[in-house]
Amino acid sequence: MLKSNFSSFTDRVSIKLGIFFSRIPISPNAWTVLAIVPALIGFYFLVNKEMLYAIVAFVISGVIDGIDGGVARVTGRVTALGAYLDGIVDRFVEALLLFGLLFYGLVEYFLPAYVWVALLLFFGTVMTSYTRAYADHRKAIGEEDIRKMPGLLERPERLILIFLGMVASFYHPVYLTHFMIAATLLSVVTVLQRIFYVYSKAARS
Repeated sequence: MLKSNFSSFTDRVSIKLGIFFSRIPISPNAWTVLAIVPALIGFYFLVNKEMLYAIVAFVISGVIDGIDGGVARVTGRVTALGAYLDGIVDRFVEALLLFGLLFYGLVEYFLPAYVWVALLLFFGTVMTSYTRAYADHRKAIGEEDIRKMPGLLERPERLILIFLGMVASFYHPVYLTHFMIAATLLSVVTVLQRIFYVYSKAARS
């Protein structure tokens, strides 16, 4: 939702990052893979109960994730392989974050903590992108409809909610669980939203 509604703003930021970091002799794909390094460090900090350092590490990973696309555009090296690698690395980083939070220790709320993490991994990390990718793979709807596919809680919003929960955990640990539950439920809504969108578009054709 944020990505689609504020695409011009995010594009401008990406280009500015690209202009600055293109001076460093690192390829866009190398920048993409490099985002895993701070994510691994963040995972280590979560396992060792160091929330503040973990937040910093994952924020750095997010910044690097924004650099690769900008560098690719500025240097004219935008490729399908680069987009593929970016999506794969995004999933690894998000998995490191969620598994790290599980090791950190979420306060149980209605269900055991690992259930919320598993549900968020499935509906958030996996199904929100899979519903789009599989519709494209099966040609259930046209490319234009694929690009316009709605998403109440896409990856940026999902990560924002998780990071807000991580910050709120400094006030009370249960707040982190609350934000995780909110992200999970909104991810379920997003998956259903996309399924009905594809069905409605396909039924009209």
